[in-house]
Amino acid sequence: MTSRLPPANISSQDTSIMEKITDWNLLWRELVEIKSHSRKIKWGGEPPEDLWAERAFHFREGVKRRWARPDSSREFILSQLDPNGTVLDIGAGTGAWSALLSSRVKHVTAIEPSASMIEVMRESLAAENISNVSIVKGEWPDVSVEPHDYSLCSHAMYAALDLKAFVRQMVDRTRRMCFLLLRAPSIDGVRAEAALHLWGQPLDSPNFSIAYNVLLQAGIYANVLMENTGLWKPRTSASLEEALADMRRFLALDDSGEHDEYLMDLLRLRLAWKEGRYVWPPEVRSALVYWNAGA
Repeated sequence: MTSRLPPANISSQDTSIMEKITDWNLLWRELVEIKSHSRKIKWGGEPPEDLWAERAFHFREGVKRRWARPDSSREFILSQLDPNGTVLDIGAGTGAWSALLSSRVKHVTAIEPSASMIEVMRESLAAENISNVSIVKGEWPDVSVEPHDYSLCSHAMYAALDLKAFVRQMVDRTRRMCFLLLRAPSIDGVRAEAALHLWGQPLDSPNFSIAYNVLLQAGIYANVLMENTGLWKPRTSASLEEALADMRRFLALDDSGEHDEYLMDLLRLRLAWKEGRYVWPPEVRSALVYWNAGA
Protein backbone atom coordinates (compact mmCIF):
# COMPACT_ATOMS: atom_id res chain seq x y z
CA MET A 1 0.00 0.00 0.00
CA THR A 2 3.01 2.32 -0.32
CA SER A 3 4.98 3.86 -3.13
CA ARG A 4 8.24 1.91 -3.49
CA LEU A 5 9.97 3.93 -6.20
CA PRO A 6 10.71 7.59 -5.36
CA PRO A 7 10.79 10.21 -8.11
CA ALA A 8 14.20 10.82 -9.64
CA ASN A 9 14.59 14.20 -7.91
CA ILE A 10 14.15 12.72 -4.42
CA SER A 11 17.42 12.03 -2.65
CA SER A 12 18.12 8.62 -1.14
CA GLN A 13 17.80 9.88 2.43
CA ASP A 14 14.26 11.07 1.66
CA THR A 15 12.97 7.75 0.32
CA SER A 16 11.57 6.79 3.72
CA ILE A 17 9.17 9.71 3.39
CA MET A 18 7.93 8.45 0.03
CA GLU A 19 7.47 4.93 1.39
CA LYS A 20 4.90 6.26 3.86
CA ILE A 21 2.57 7.55 1.13
CA THR A 22 -0.52 5.33 1.10
CA ASP A 23 -1.74 3.80 -2.14
CA TRP A 24 -5.39 4.51 -1.41
CA ASN A 25 -6.72 2.59 -4.39
CA LEU A 26 -4.85 -0.51 -3.19
CA LEU A 27 -6.20 -0.05 0.33
CA TRP A 28 -9.71 0.19 -1.12
CA ARG A 29 -9.12 -3.04 -3.07
CA GLU A 30 -7.83 -4.89 0.01
CA LEU A 31 -10.90 -3.90 2.03
CA VAL A 32 -13.22 -4.91 -0.82
CA GLU A 33 -11.53 -8.31 -0.84
CA ILE A 34 -12.04 -8.59 2.93
CA LYS A 35 -15.74 -7.81 2.43
CA SER A 36 -15.92 -10.44 -0.30
CA HIS A 37 -14.42 -13.02 2.05
CA SER A 38 -16.85 -11.89 4.73
CA ARG A 39 -19.76 -12.70 2.40
CA LYS A 40 -18.33 -16.16 1.79
CA ILE A 41 -18.24 -16.73 5.55
CA LYS A 42 -21.83 -15.55 5.83
CA TRP A 43 -23.03 -17.89 3.06
CA GLY A 44 -20.82 -20.80 4.07
CA GLY A 45 -19.10 -20.76 0.69
CA GLU A 46 -19.52 -18.89 -2.56
CA PRO A 47 -22.52 -16.51 -2.29
CA PRO A 48 -25.29 -16.75 -4.91
CA GLU A 49 -24.79 -14.87 -8.15
CA ASP A 50 -27.67 -12.53 -7.32
CA LEU A 51 -27.22 -11.51 -3.68
CA TRP A 52 -30.52 -9.62 -3.76
CA ALA A 53 -32.73 -12.54 -4.71
CA GLU A 54 -35.70 -12.55 -2.33
CA ARG A 55 -34.40 -9.36 -0.66
CA ALA A 56 -34.98 -6.69 -3.31
CA PHE A 57 -38.57 -5.94 -2.23
CA HIS A 58 -37.52 -5.43 1.39
CA PHE A 59 -34.67 -3.20 0.22
CA ARG A 60 -37.17 -0.99 -1.63
CA GLU A 61 -39.37 -0.70 1.44
CA GLY A 62 -36.36 0.21 3.57
CA VAL A 63 -35.45 3.02 1.19
CA LYS A 64 -39.01 4.32 1.36
CA ARG A 65 -38.81 4.49 5.14
CA ARG A 66 -35.46 6.30 5.07
CA TRP A 67 -36.69 8.73 2.46
CA ALA A 68 -39.81 9.60 4.45
CA ARG A 69 -37.91 12.66 5.66
CA PRO A 70 -35.91 15.06 3.47
CA ASP A 71 -32.13 15.11 3.41
CA SER A 72 -29.51 17.51 2.12
CA SER A 73 -28.04 15.09 -0.44
CA ARG A 74 -31.26 14.70 -2.39
CA GLU A 75 -32.04 18.39 -2.14
CA PHE A 76 -28.61 19.43 -3.37
CA ILE A 77 -28.43 16.98 -6.28
CA LEU A 78 -31.88 17.97 -7.51
CA SER A 79 -30.87 21.65 -7.31
CA GLN A 80 -27.96 21.04 -9.72
CA LEU A 81 -29.92 19.38 -12.51
CA ASP A 82 -30.84 20.86 -15.88
CA PRO A 83 -34.41 19.92 -16.93
CA ASN A 84 -33.08 19.11 -20.41
CA GLY A 85 -30.24 16.99 -19.04
CA THR A 86 -29.66 13.25 -18.83
CA VAL A 87 -28.46 11.21 -15.83
CA LEU A 88 -26.62 7.92 -15.35
CA ASP A 89 -27.80 6.18 -12.16
CA ILE A 90 -25.02 3.66 -11.46
CA GLY A 91 -26.04 0.73 -9.26
CA ALA A 92 -29.63 1.89 -9.36
CA GLY A 93 -30.98 -0.85 -7.09
CA THR A 94 -34.77 -0.77 -6.98
CA GLY A 95 -34.86 2.60 -8.72
CA ALA A 96 -35.57 5.12 -5.97
CA TRP A 97 -33.01 7.58 -7.32
CA SER A 98 -34.00 6.93 -10.94
CA ALA A 99 -37.63 7.64 -10.15
CA LEU A 100 -36.76 10.83 -8.27
CA LEU A 101 -34.39 12.09 -10.95
CA SER A 102 -36.80 11.27 -13.77
CA SER A 103 -39.10 14.08 -12.64
CA ARG A 104 -36.29 16.67 -12.96
CA VAL A 105 -34.46 15.68 -16.17
CA LYS A 106 -35.17 14.60 -19.73
CA HIS A 107 -33.94 11.02 -19.35
CA VAL A 108 -32.33 8.64 -16.83
CA THR A 109 -30.32 5.52 -17.63
CA ALA A 110 -30.33 3.07 -14.70
CA ILE A 111 -27.38 0.67 -14.52
CA GLU A 112 -27.97 -2.38 -12.29
CA PRO A 113 -26.42 -5.89 -12.25
CA SER A 114 -29.05 -7.64 -10.11
CA ALA A 115 -31.98 -9.22 -11.96
CA SER A 116 -34.00 -9.17 -8.72
CA MET A 117 -33.41 -5.46 -8.24
CA ILE A 118 -34.33 -4.77 -11.87
CA GLU A 119 -37.58 -6.70 -11.52
CA VAL A 120 -38.63 -4.58 -8.52
CA MET A 121 -37.41 -1.40 -10.27
CA ARG A 122 -39.55 -2.09 -13.33
CA GLU A 123 -42.56 -2.69 -11.09
CA SER A 124 -41.95 0.57 -9.20
CA LEU A 125 -41.46 2.65 -12.34
CA ALA A 126 -44.61 1.19 -13.92
CA ALA A 127 -46.63 1.90 -10.79
CA GLU A 128 -45.60 5.57 -11.02
CA ASN A 129 -46.15 5.72 -14.81
CA ILE A 130 -42.52 6.74 -15.36
CA SER A 131 -41.52 6.34 -19.00
CA ASN A 132 -38.24 8.27 -19.27
CA VAL A 133 -36.02 5.73 -17.47
CA SER A 134 -34.05 3.13 -19.43
CA ILE A 135 -32.62 0.11 -17.58
CA VAL A 136 -29.31 -1.49 -18.55
CA LYS A 137 -28.33 -4.74 -16.85
CA GLY A 138 -24.63 -4.80 -16.09
CA GLU A 139 -21.80 -4.07 -13.68
CA TRP A 140 -20.08 -0.70 -13.73
CA PRO A 141 -17.55 0.10 -15.16
CA ASP A 142 -17.96 -2.83 -17.61
CA VAL A 143 -21.05 -1.30 -19.21
CA SER A 144 -21.03 0.52 -22.53
CA VAL A 145 -23.27 3.60 -22.47
CA GLU A 146 -23.34 6.93 -24.23
CA PRO A 147 -22.15 10.03 -22.33
CA HIS A 148 -24.75 11.66 -20.09
CA ASP A 149 -24.84 15.12 -18.55
CA TYR A 150 -24.71 13.82 -14.96
CA SER A 151 -23.72 10.59 -13.25
CA LEU A 152 -24.67 9.37 -9.78
CA CYS A 153 -23.59 6.37 -7.74
CA SER A 154 -25.30 6.03 -4.37
CA HIS A 155 -23.63 3.45 -2.10
CA ALA A 156 -23.18 1.03 -5.00
CA MET A 157 -19.40 1.14 -5.41
CA TYR A 158 -18.38 -0.98 -2.42
CA ALA A 159 -17.78 -4.16 -4.45
CA ALA A 160 -15.65 -2.42 -7.09
CA LEU A 161 -12.08 -3.71 -6.78
CA ASP A 162 -10.61 -0.79 -8.72
CA LEU A 163 -12.26 2.42 -7.54
CA LYS A 164 -9.97 4.56 -9.69
CA ALA A 165 -11.19 2.75 -12.84
CA PHE A 166 -14.78 2.99 -11.57
CA VAL A 167 -14.47 6.78 -11.20
CA ARG A 168 -12.49 7.21 -14.43
CA GLN A 169 -15.35 5.60 -16.36
CA MET A 170 -17.82 7.92 -14.61
CA VAL A 171 -15.79 10.94 -15.69
CA ASP A 172 -15.45 9.61 -19.25
CA ARG A 173 -19.21 9.09 -19.51
CA THR A 174 -20.21 12.41 -17.88
CA ARG A 175 -20.34 15.81 -19.55
CA ARG A 176 -21.14 17.99 -16.55
CA MET A 177 -21.17 16.73 -12.95
CA CYS A 178 -20.47 13.50 -11.04
CA PHE A 179 -22.02 12.58 -7.69
CA LEU A 180 -20.95 9.87 -5.23
CA LEU A 181 -22.78 9.00 -2.01
CA LEU A 182 -20.63 7.01 0.43
CA ARG A 183 -20.57 5.72 4.00
CA ALA A 184 -18.52 7.95 6.27
CA PRO A 185 -17.79 5.90 9.42
CA SER A 186 -16.73 7.60 12.63
CA ILE A 187 -13.04 7.20 13.29
CA ASP A 188 -13.80 6.17 16.88
CA GLY A 189 -16.50 3.59 16.06
CA VAL A 190 -16.44 0.06 17.48
CA ARG A 191 -15.47 -1.50 14.18
CA ALA A 192 -12.86 1.21 13.61
CA GLU A 193 -11.31 0.46 17.00
CA ALA A 194 -11.22 -3.25 16.18
CA ALA A 195 -9.66 -2.55 12.77
CA LEU A 196 -7.00 -0.39 14.39
CA HIS A 197 -6.13 -3.24 16.75
CA LEU A 198 -6.06 -5.91 14.01
CA TRP A 199 -4.76 -4.03 10.99
CA GLY A 200 -2.96 -1.00 12.43
CA GLN A 201 -5.39 1.50 10.89
CA PRO A 202 -9.03 2.35 11.71
CA LEU A 203 -10.52 2.27 8.19
CA ASP A 204 -12.67 -0.84 8.53
CA SER A 205 -14.31 -0.96 5.09
CA PRO A 206 -14.44 0.72 1.67
CA ASN A 207 -15.73 4.19 2.56
CA PHE A 208 -15.64 7.95 2.06
CA SER A 209 -12.23 8.56 3.65
CA ILE A 210 -10.50 6.15 1.30
CA ALA A 211 -12.53 7.16 -1.76
CA TYR A 212 -11.78 10.84 -1.30
CA ASN A 213 -8.06 10.14 -1.17
CA VAL A 214 -8.38 7.95 -4.28
CA LEU A 215 -9.93 10.96 -6.02
CA LEU A 216 -7.11 13.24 -4.86
CA GLN A 217 -4.47 10.81 -6.12
CA ALA A 218 -6.36 10.76 -9.45
CA GLY A 219 -6.19 14.56 -9.64
CA ILE A 220 -9.87 15.12 -8.79
CA TYR A 221 -10.45 17.82 -6.18
CA ALA A 222 -14.05 17.14 -5.23
CA ASN A 223 -16.50 18.98 -3.02
CA VAL A 224 -18.06 17.28 0.02
CA LEU A 225 -21.44 17.72 1.68
CA MET A 226 -22.10 15.72 4.84
CA GLU A 227 -25.71 14.60 4.90
CA ASN A 228 -27.76 16.57 7.43
CA THR A 229 -29.67 13.55 8.78
CA GLY A 230 -26.77 12.71 11.10
CA LEU A 231 -25.55 9.25 12.06
CA TRP A 232 -27.43 6.22 10.82
CA LYS A 233 -29.61 4.18 13.12
CA PRO A 234 -27.33 1.94 15.24
CA ARG A 235 -27.19 -1.83 14.90
CA THR A 236 -28.48 -4.04 17.71
CA SER A 237 -27.60 -7.58 18.80
CA ALA A 238 -29.59 -10.07 20.89
CA SER A 239 -26.46 -11.10 22.80
CA LEU A 240 -22.76 -10.40 23.09
CA GLU A 241 -22.13 -13.74 21.39
CA GLU A 242 -24.23 -12.60 18.42
CA ALA A 243 -22.34 -9.28 18.36
CA LEU A 244 -19.02 -11.13 18.41
CA ALA A 245 -20.11 -13.35 15.52
CA ASP A 246 -21.15 -10.23 13.59
CA MET A 247 -17.80 -8.57 14.28
CA ARG A 248 -15.79 -11.65 13.31
CA ARG A 249 -17.76 -12.03 10.08
CA PHE A 250 -17.43 -8.31 9.27
CA LEU A 251 -13.66 -8.47 9.73
CA ALA A 252 -13.48 -11.79 7.83
CA LEU A 253 -11.58 -13.50 10.65
CA ASP A 254 -10.77 -17.22 10.49
CA ASP A 255 -12.03 -19.82 12.97
CA SER A 256 -8.94 -19.78 15.19
CA GLY A 257 -10.57 -17.51 17.76
CA GLU A 258 -7.24 -15.69 18.10
CA HIS A 259 -8.88 -12.29 18.56
CA ASP A 260 -12.08 -13.36 20.34
CA GLU A 261 -10.96 -12.31 23.82
CA TYR A 262 -10.00 -8.83 22.66
CA LEU A 263 -13.19 -8.40 20.62
CA MET A 264 -15.44 -9.60 23.43
CA ASP A 265 -13.80 -7.17 25.88
CA LEU A 266 -14.29 -4.38 23.33
CA LEU A 267 -17.96 -5.23 22.85
CA ARG A 268 -18.60 -5.38 26.60
CA LEU A 269 -17.04 -1.93 26.92
CA ARG A 270 -18.67 -0.22 23.94
CA LEU A 271 -22.16 -1.77 23.58
CA ALA A 272 -25.07 -0.65 25.75
CA TRP A 273 -27.89 -2.87 27.05
CA LYS A 274 -31.24 -1.24 26.24
CA GLU A 275 -34.72 -2.72 26.18
CA GLY A 276 -33.55 -6.30 26.00
CA ARG A 277 -30.87 -5.88 23.30
CA TYR A 278 -27.27 -4.77 22.99
CA VAL A 279 -27.07 -1.47 21.10
CA TRP A 280 -23.97 -0.51 19.12
CA PRO A 281 -22.93 3.14 19.19
CA PRO A 282 -24.08 5.05 16.09
CA GLU A 283 -20.99 5.27 13.88
CA VAL A 284 -21.87 5.88 10.22
CA ARG A 285 -23.24 8.82 8.26
CA SER A 286 -23.50 9.59 4.52
CA ALA A 287 -21.18 11.90 2.60
CA LEU A 288 -22.00 13.39 -0.79
CA VAL A 289 -18.93 13.89 -2.99
CA TYR A 290 -19.36 15.84 -6.22
CA TRP A 291 -17.24 17.51 -8.89
CA ASN A 292 -17.42 18.96 -12.38
CA ALA A 293 -16.44 16.22 -14.81
CA GLY A 294 -14.77 18.67 -17.18
CA ALA A 295 -12.74 20.43 -14.45
